[in-house]
Amino acid sequence: MRKILVTNVLFVACSFFATAQKKADTVVIKVGESSKVIFAIQDKKDLETLKHYNFQSLMTDMIAKLEKRDSTQMAQPSSVYLKDTVTEATTSGSQIESVEEWPSEEDRRRYRESSRGRSYNDRDRSNNYVSFRSRNRSGRRTYSSFNIDLGTNNFLEGGKFPADANSVYTVRPWGSWYVGLNSIQRTRIASKLFLEWGGGVSWYNFKFQNDKTLLTKDDTQAYFSFDTRDFDFKKSKLTVVYVNFSMVPVIDFGGNSKKPGLFSGRMSRGFRMGLGPYVGYRIDSYTKQVYVQNGDEKVERHHDPYYLNNIRYGARLQFGFRGTDLFFNYDLNDLFVKDKAPQLNAFTFGITL
Repeated sequence: MRKILVTNVLFVACSFFATAQKKADTVVIKVGESSKVIFAIQDKKDLETLKHYNFQSLMTDMIAKLEKRDSTQMAQPSSVYLKDTVTEATTSGSQIESVEEWPSEEDRRRYRESSRGRSYNDRDRSNNYVSFRSRNRSGRRTYSSFNIDLGTNNFLEGGKFPADANSVYTVRPWGSWYVGLNSIQRTRIASKLFLEWGGGVSWYNFKFQNDKTLLTKDDTQAYFSFDTRDFDFKKSKLTVVYVNFSMVPVIDFGGNSKKPGLFSGRMSRGFRMGLGPYVGYRIDSYTKQVYVQNGDEKVERHHDPYYLNNIRYGARLQFGFRGTDLFFNYDLNDLFVKDKAPQLNAFTFGITL
């Protein structure tokens, strides 16, 4: 039994750390009365790799084989016995994987947090980490997040703001709020390339500069005009609600598996930027007027399609750093059906929370 122990220990040590072509430095450790463990170090650079090995797990597996009188080579690759805190490991002739193939620091931190308080031994911990690492090695997992787009919206007519022509439908920037509630999936395509895709609901709120602005329609067209009633008008706006779907390729130099967010607790030290398409379907639209009549404040809402296009589509640009993302959406198609109302292209910009 002792001869088998010495033979296998020598075999395992030599397969991990030595080759036959060069003279190796050796360290001999006496085990009991007549057994020895011998480490043969041929390249001093391998000493750095040696610091990252979990020898408790290695010896547990080796002793288990010897107790069964199994003198075959260890079946596990050497990378199994690397500690879960490895940040860099390179060696020549061994089976250790390169740094690029290991999970990110974020993945290793999640694994360590998920392992706290568990009662399994070092061998189980090593095997669980290998399993965890294998699931994440490709980096193609998809993570979900909930995001809020909050910004301001306006529209262009022939590439110019309606305010330039003092149009009746000129929009007031402050108060024309855009709100989007989105469920976003982030799928890794490559090391730094991700696809952020998902759906949500958004609200265009076009608050008109003139509080008397009124949107009406007849059988052929929609019209913007001024309300001639003798009221003290306080607000006039058009609200359009869409359900949307977007697909935005993103380059994230931080390589984050999950989408960073200001309130999600996920931060990124790297800059990120994305550009991609979106499409939406109108599910509601209405005008709202607020005015004072005989000292009482009144609100009028009129739900109507107003010859608004049922479909919207456009391009989304987003970029961010750490937990903050900014976005810019531009509708490539007109807000209203052609020849039914002014030809306006809506856009919005703001921050993603």
